[in-house]
Amino acid sequence: MNAFGRIFRVTIFGESHGESVGVNIDGCPAGLSITADDFVTDIERRKGGTQKGTTPRKEDDLPLFKTGVFNEKSTGAPLTILFDNKNTRSGDYEKQRAVPRPGHADFVAHQKFGGFEDFRGGGHFSGRLTVCLVAAGVIAKKLAATANVQIEAKILEIGGETDLDKGLQRAIDAKDSIGGIVECRVTGLPAGLGEPFFDSAESLLSHAAFAIPAVRGVEFGTGFAAARMFGTEHNDAIVNMEGQTATNHAGGVVGGITNGNELVFRIAIKPTSSTPKEQQTLNWETGQTETFSVKGRHDLCIALRVPVVLEAITAIVLTDLLMLEQHIKRVL
Repeated sequence: MNAFGRIFRVTIFGESHGESVGVNIDGCPAGLSITADDFVTDIERRKGGTQKGTTPRKEDDLPLFKTGVFNEKSTGAPLTILFDNKNTRSGDYEKQRAVPRPGHADFVAHQKFGGFEDFRGGGHFSGRLTVCLVAAGVIAKKLAATANVQIEAKILEIGGETDLDKGLQRAIDAKDSIGGIVECRVTGLPAGLGEPFFDSAESLLSHAAFAIPAVRGVEFGTGFAAARMFGTEHNDAIVNMEGQTATNHAGGVVGGITNGNELVFRIAIKPTSSTPKEQQTLNWETGQTETFSVKGRHDLCIALRVPVVLEAITAIVLTDLLMLEQHIKRVL
């Protein structure tokens, strides 16, 4: 439900406007150096209010280590990290309780939890909880680096434009939100990670990727373009005993198992559901549809904040797989 992973197991908790959000990591090897400074770069990359097109809501997001760290080293016990919520405006959501926002989880959350859900800022469904994923990713990336695995994600396009500013300007001019595509590349992966079928490397990465709010699609290697290719075009010829291939249409995974080449995959991010533009939605008190406009502080393009989150979930999955194959030991 709120946990993912087999050996390196991550659980996230909290709500957007609650006291705090946090992450618990079970299975983190002992002896890993962990300080608050380790988190600064990635936490800053995820923050809103620091770049054009992101929400003006700002949180300090200083990691509070509650368990699992002693003398700045992981102990091997469950690692718990909290992030306080200090900059909330819950009144924005009280006013619109009766009108579930289009594209948001308001309606389904109400149906599933019988009205007991915390609806402020999306509650537990909020993108606010991606700070927990990023924190787990900081730990996972440090562990992956001990196995010489490096992970990097970047935005390829916004609103169909490779000129990102041009894509953002389209949304600004339309007074609307806009989506984008983010790509992740991983180097240094050994061959042999993942299993056929249900625990394939692609299955696990896709499962984790859809934990990022706003993800609408995932493709590996050439992805959907493969549907328009001949087999002789798409097949990657093996050129040496290390498994290196002349091309990388498979994106580094064959038969669900990493083949030692660069792992390449992309995710599609939908336009931010919260937009100031007027829309139609149901008022569940009157049973009628009515004109509605989302109030509050929101991202023009949520894709801008996704690369670091994509790196995080990728690191979480791959670190778990690396530990399963004993490329990372339980004591460092």
